[in-house]
Amino acid sequence: MFIIGNFIEALARIIDIGLTIYMWIIIIRAIISWVNPDPYNPVVRFLYRATEPVLYQVRRLIPIKGLGIDFSPIIVILAIVFLQSFVVRSMLQIAAHFG
Repeated sequence: MFIIGNFIEALARIIDIGLTIYMWIIIIRAIISWVNPDPYNPVVRFLYRATEPVLYQVRRLIPIKGLGIDFSPIIVILAIVFLQSFVVRSMLQIAAHFG
């Protein structure tokens, strides 16, 4: 049974790392949006391609217009923190139960 516990723990850690990396990508994109970046820069294009599908869905679900501030990155970051606190922590506790 310890093999299942080790597998779940490894999977939880990979998910945690992936969520952390994605959170930093969103933070970098939000900061870069303040300085009017070159849209042809490959880094800027990567940031937009990596984050726009998720941010667009949040904007579509929670339309906050007229304020001049895009709250979608904050909402996505809060969702990531929730996933890390709930899903990853639950997976680690399940892994400890099998271990």
